[in-house]
Amino acid sequence: MSDPRIAAFFARANPWQAELASLRAILTDTPLSEDFKWRSPVYTFLDGNVATLWGFKDRCVLSFFKGVLLPDPEGILIAPGAHSRSVRMIQLVSTNDIAAREAILRGYIHAAIEVEKSGQRVEMDDTLDLPDELIRKLDEDETFRAAFDGLTPGRQRGWVLHFSQPKHAATRTSRIEKAAPRILDGKGMHDR
Repeated sequence: MSDPRIAAFFARANPWQAELASLRAILTDTPLSEDFKWRSPVYTFLDGNVATLWGFKDRCVLSFFKGVLLPDPEGILIAPGAHSRSVRMIQLVSTNDIAAREAILRGYIHAAIEVEKSGQRVEMDDTLDLPDELIRKLDEDETFRAAFDGLTPGRQRGWVLHFSQPKHAATRTSRIEKAAPRILDGKGMHDR
């Protein structure tokens, strides 16, 4: 039985509603299962996350969790952000665009399923280049260090990227101090 949140996702008003429905029709015509995670439909194979859909202001996307492992003969896979290590996505702008590229999209989906079948994993370099201000805080406050070390690698990475962005040391220090209560609560930057 389908999760009612999936039906609600596709029923809600969205400028990309028709395009997302077109992508869904393609995805559900594959061996993938349709689940609901992270406020969005997620397409899985053997319980592994394979793809998801998103609508943005100027486009909708078909996103692949292990996209970095996919062959890209069309040169259409892009990283969603500068710090994306695994996910790659295909941007689409209309139902006509989706229809014209349906065979290509199916090829990428099939390749993503094959990656999941093979058990391939994205090798992540979890080495973090900590800013001096964070090193100082970790050295001075053992409770903070224990809390930071207890975060998942992804949460640590998110905080380090956030702390490292400002050019000025005072701003980096301020960000660390503002984030300390959330880190002590075991939360990442985007946790509620």
